[in-house]
Amino acid sequence: MFIETDLESVLSHLNKLTADKKPAWGKMSAQRMVEHLTDMLRIATGENPQELLIPEDKLERMVAFLYTDKPMARDMVVPFAKEGTPLRNEELELAIDEFVEVYLDFQELFAQNPELKTVHAYYGPLNYEQWDLLNRKHLTHHFTQFEIL
Repeated sequence: MFIETDLESVLSHLNKLTADKKPAWGKMSAQRMVEHLTDMLRIATGENPQELLIPEDKLERMVAFLYTDKPMARDMVVPFAKEGTPLRNEELELAIDEFVEVYLDFQELFAQNPELKTVHAYYGPLNYEQWDLLNRKHLTHHFTQFEIL
């Protein structure tokens, strides 16, 4: 149901994306979506640390969601993906290159620090396995949004 998160699988989908591709829902452009995926990896690496935005007594239920086959809801609004966020890259291909670079940083960081946990604003401290589950849901969500699955 969810895509695999190895780089080859992810790129096989991202490479179907075109700069003018419109989403099935939502307002972000194709390039903004790729940059948003990169932003999520920067949260996972701790490069863009987040504060917990939900009560701690809800964390167990939120993390349990990662282990289900339930997809992410459409049209969610989260503070780390604000509408109107300016693009960082000059073109889609450069955004994909940036994604690959940060993806490799993410993989290396957790390979070298297997006990590491970094904080997601809605899921709390996550280890590699949990980030991978979240990434599977998140990538599937946006690849469905842009019809590249």
